[in-house]
Amino acid sequence: MRWRLECAALALALACLAGAAHAAVGGRLFVSSEKDNAIAIVDAAKLEVTASPVVCKRPRHMQLSPDRKLLYIACGNDQAVAVWDVAANKVVARLDVGEDPEMFDLSPDGRMLYASNEEDSALTAYDLAGRKKAFSVHVGGEPEGVKVSPDGKLVYVTSEVAGVVHVIDVAGRKIVKNIAVGKRPRRLLLVGGELWVTNELDGGVSLIRVADHTVQGRIDFLPPGMRSEDVTPVGMALSPDGKTAYVGLGRANHVAVVDTATHKVKGYVLVGRRAWGLAVSRDGSRLYVANGLSDDLTVVDTAAMKGIRTLRVGRVPHTVVVDE
Repeated sequence: MRWRLECAALALALACLAGAAHAAVGGRLFVSSEKDNAIAIVDAAKLEVTASPVVCKRPRHMQLSPDRKLLYIACGNDQAVAVWDVAANKVVARLDVGEDPEMFDLSPDGRMLYASNEEDSALTAYDLAGRKKAFSVHVGGEPEGVKVSPDGKLVYVTSEVAGVVHVIDVAGRKIVKNIAVGKRPRRLLLVGGELWVTNELDGGVSLIRVADHTVQGRIDFLPPGMRSEDVTPVGMALSPDGKTAYVGLGRANHVAVVDTATHKVKGYVLVGRRAWGLAVSRDGSRLYVANGLSDDLTVVDTAAMKGIRTLRVGRVPHTVVVDE
């Protein structure tokens, strides 16, 4: 009898701990909606949309400032980046970053913003402190992914048309290397000493060694029952401990879960239609996936590797940002 009581007490304690861990997820999510010209603001604890303010024409990529007080929003059809005050819940400025901005990244000190201009085949560097363009570099056709090196000295930019990653020296304001990768490279993720590049039209990720900017290998994806032509990887996210990478597989409607040390695929998670934008909660317990063709957000339990909730977040959601 005593043994049964002890087991029951242990089970109750474990359940309470699990519940506490689940309840610890809080804060807000911001999800950009390209067709609604708005961002959905989601209560992360309740998993409810609390507001959907209109911000600009065709909001796409978003990123928080290092102090988390400002949310920068790429406005594709406004030729600008909107600046959203997180506390005041309103747009407080618009930055002229050139034609058709899609993706961008901030320098580590938060003083510079680097945006890809899809129609102009350019990377624009914008001085946030001085509120002015600093310089522009011509790149290959349809640039998209942008990633700044941890020391702020280099900017990596993908060209979908050229099939390369450009390496731009910030001080010299010029391309210093072009790295050939796969077909239609889209997004970038720094994983330790590697730069991961999603190749939308050949179903995999190229692995670039940052030390010498050479391609060291690739990871291929094919969820069970899917056709290879439907595997169109775009967005990626990294767990807080750096041990797991998540890759959105686009029209395959799955997310690949990858061990970053071994480069092995641990499994696939079924989500919504055209999974692109990904973000991870600060504690790593949840993955949020924006599904561009089903107009919703899938909430994934990362431990169980399965979706636990789906939220309607507006038409053609693009990017998810976690504010905890």
